[in-house]
Amino acid sequence: MARFFNGKEVELLAPAGTFEIFQTIVETNCDAIYLGGPVLNMRMMRKGYNLSHEELEMAVKIAHDHGKRLFVTVNNLFDESEIEEAREYLRFLEKVKPDAILVQDMAVFPLLQEENITVPLHSSVMMNVHNVEMVEALKTLGVVRVVTSREMDLKTAKHLHDTTGMELEYFMHGDMCTVHGANCLYSSMLFGNSSNRGRCMKPCRWEYRVKKDGYVFPTEYPLAAKDMYMYEHIPELIEAGVTSFKIEGRMRDKEFLVSLINSYGDAIDRYIDDPIGFDRQKDKEYLFDNRKRDFSTGYAFGQPGLDYINRRYEGTGKFYSTGKVFSTPTTEREITEERIQILERAITPKDAPIQTKGELSVRVNNMEQAEMAITEGVENIYLAGDVFLPDLPFTKQQIRQLTEIKGNSKIYLGMPRMMFGLQFDQYSQYLANMNGELDGLLVTNIGAMHHFQKYELPMVADLSLNLFNHKAVELYQQFGLNRALASVELKADKLNSFIHQSPLPVEIVVHGTPVVMYLEHDLYENINQWQPIAEENNKYVDNKYLVLLTDKGENPVYMDQFGRNHLTTGKELCLLPILKPLLDAGVSHFRIEGATYKTEQLQTIIRSYQKALANPDQAKAQFDQLSPVSAGFTFGTLSFE
Repeated sequence: MARFFNGKEVELLAPAGTFEIFQTIVETNCDAIYLGGPVLNMRMMRKGYNLSHEELEMAVKIAHDHGKRLFVTVNNLFDESEIEEAREYLRFLEKVKPDAILVQDMAVFPLLQEENITVPLHSSVMMNVHNVEMVEALKTLGVVRVVTSREMDLKTAKHLHDTTGMELEYFMHGDMCTVHGANCLYSSMLFGNSSNRGRCMKPCRWEYRVKKDGYVFPTEYPLAAKDMYMYEHIPELIEAGVTSFKIEGRMRDKEFLVSLINSYGDAIDRYIDDPIGFDRQKDKEYLFDNRKRDFSTGYAFGQPGLDYINRRYEGTGKFYSTGKVFSTPTTEREITEERIQILERAITPKDAPIQTKGELSVRVNNMEQAEMAITEGVENIYLAGDVFLPDLPFTKQQIRQLTEIKGNSKIYLGMPRMMFGLQFDQYSQYLANMNGELDGLLVTNIGAMHHFQKYELPMVADLSLNLFNHKAVELYQQFGLNRALASVELKADKLNSFIHQSPLPVEIVVHGTPVVMYLEHDLYENINQWQPIAEENNKYVDNKYLVLLTDKGENPVYMDQFGRNHLTTGKELCLLPILKPLLDAGVSHFRIEGATYKTEQLQTIIRSYQKALANPDQAKAQFDQLSPVSAGFTFGTLSFE
């Protein structure tokens, strides 16, 4: 089955969660179906869902007998223990020959090459592909279709398609998220369950209140996105160069999906048959009456603002099958002596002794922090690419001032997590005219690495690369990466394996309040829509900063120069008590996320870690002397088995 409009293929892509549902969906008015196998996909939370190996093999044959394509999701992140499992699974998929596999982890590419896998590759939405340079980098790796970032508007999609010729897949209906793809780490930090590994506990759908300027506002689920709804905008999707119209819903029931798919299929057919007389609104009431959440066109036509936020019951994070909630507001775990001892046993020394002492790295948000870090002798200083207001981005003159006084410190220029043509132009102009002042780049996406590799500057991985395994490191190494930042989502045994097997020097985030939600959605806009219900000062940060408030605590939210929001942990991540085993295991660089601290606070933290690195046996003593400036200290994901 195939649909065409002016020679352009139009594919309606439908989900299926089980073999039984697949057998029904394959009879509906769709062109292709995507589903997951028994391992390594992003829908691993619901029992009885996903297909067995035998069912996958049958599904491929049945789909092809019906003239339809079948795609298999292999869109999880793999830890070291899963690399061989992934290898075997890819061999199996090569044998049964689905029409494509959807992937997130960069480890897939070296594995495919090693095993001579020929199944076509689609990049998952979890790759958060959002710029031409990322598409071009993925093309060199054999990707033939990109699932666009959820925050991509149709103008940008058209630009990507027209510039690169890449096939695009775009969400047209279903469950969405307010956080940029693969940039939500909160579920891991709170529950030890990674949203990037199909185990999200949906803290985004809690009933938060917002607090700012000494007032509390009743914001009603400020992070809970509405469902995507593009039923009335099929012409615009086609005009933007979108090939595949994707319906989300692998966890949805059969009856709901059948009616949804047939409604969209009928609308596409009506438009192809009679584009001038196409009635956009025909049958829309049926979809609206049977919705699970309220509807939005998301970012398709620009920033949606508060119109993106859901207030219907399923927006509160209930399981589809039972009506129970995924989770309730939860306190970040504190550091205990028992947990320290467990981690000391789990993180083991490398066979080869470490010859050099660990180096300290610090991300800074302004000149005062940077100058202090140089004075304190910090080896690596990362100038933030996403700068938290009211500070402003580092100027060329400021960077040169820092390089003139840097002494033995190295200065790295950071990049924003989201980079579009404008940001690439700006960084290209700066790097092309620099006079050797920079010591390296802090890189946030493969497109930036691909584009800026020609400047031959050392590249250090930032948080958004979320490195889980040595195969992904090997891949990024081909694009110029020189130092690997271990994912903050790795649990102790997986972190230990990563450190031991990484082909590059390993850096660890050891202190700070890392950004656990990176949002295009503007939470600050909430306070303009509500009347305050109480007066209350922030407990740990200045009242000028917004915090999300539950009965379990408050999380600061910072706005950067682009207007994007960065939600951080309530407690400070602190790995000072286990610094010695990390050093013995082979960690070479220890990063402090310093952007949210006052300069004096950051100075105290730096000195504590410097003393510990100089004398690792005294690391615990340094921890005992260090006082939190937040709600306390936490090991984050390392709090969980």
